[in-house]
Amino acid sequence: MMKWLNLYFDFTRREFNGLMVLVSLIFLVMLWPYTYGWIRGEETFTEEEQLAVLKLLAAEKEKPAYKGYDKKYFRYPAKKKHSLFVFDPNTIGQAGWEKFGLSPGQARAILKYRDKGGKFRKVEDLQKMYTINDALYAKLIPYVKIVAAEVPDHPGKFNLKTKFVKPDIVVEINGADTIELDKIKGIGMSFANRIVKYRERLGGFYKKEQLMEVFGLDSVKYEEIKGQIKVDAGRVKKINVNAALFDDFKNHPYIRYKQVNALIQYRKQHGNYSNIADLYKVLIMNQETINRLAPYLEF
Repeated sequence: MMKWLNLYFDFTRREFNGLMVLVSLIFLVMLWPYTYGWIRGEETFTEEEQLAVLKLLAAEKEKPAYKGYDKKYFRYPAKKKHSLFVFDPNTIGQAGWEKFGLSPGQARAILKYRDKGGKFRKVEDLQKMYTINDALYAKLIPYVKIVAAEVPDHPGKFNLKTKFVKPDIVVEINGADTIELDKIKGIGMSFANRIVKYRERLGGFYKKEQLMEVFGLDSVKYEEIKGQIKVDAGRVKKINVNAALFDDFKNHPYIRYKQVNALIQYRKQHGNYSNIADLYKVLIMNQETINRLAPYLEF
């Protein structure tokens, strides 16, 4: 073989021997994966060893991904079971509200409302609580039982459990402040504030029915309170059409900005208005607007 190689390569005997050793080592390395298993034989495990391996694998599965955390942090909290039962919203405590599904914060908000003097006089009053949504309100309706007020045993002595009832009064709504309006049965402080604000924009009410223009005060509420109110139309603040400026009209709910501007411009061009009929000469003024404004105008 050395002679054959020497035909193509120039090797010394020492170099040739080294080459043979290298080729032999490469050959052995290539055969090693195939011969190792045959030489050593198939590896077997005893039943005890197999059980030990399975236990080890099971224990590894139970470990959290990050060992620094306790396993309890990887469990979802159990859902609280909500229960429904008969209750009086004026006496039920925080724990009771939470059983209906409210959070501690939501329950405390209702208790604060009661602490400030808020009362639930009828089932519908629950809707005043922003923490009680429509779905929960519908579920609670059959379980609400508001206990009637107890009558005092002796005149002049008040039982702490006595439900406050507003006395029968008649309030003149053009001169009343919010405290007086709050005395009307069916009108709370929220409605009282709205009535005063709307009255200031109008300049006063000239008839009772105008209260239905107050936001949230519908015909049902009006029927409830109309016997407790009266109107002194003489208190209505009037606007002199021939002297009024834009600012005198701008907040009035019965007239739009464009109509105010048209009234003033027509007056500048044609002179003062003599009476209500003259307002019809302003094309942008329609009959409905003029009729509503008439009680507030003077010439």
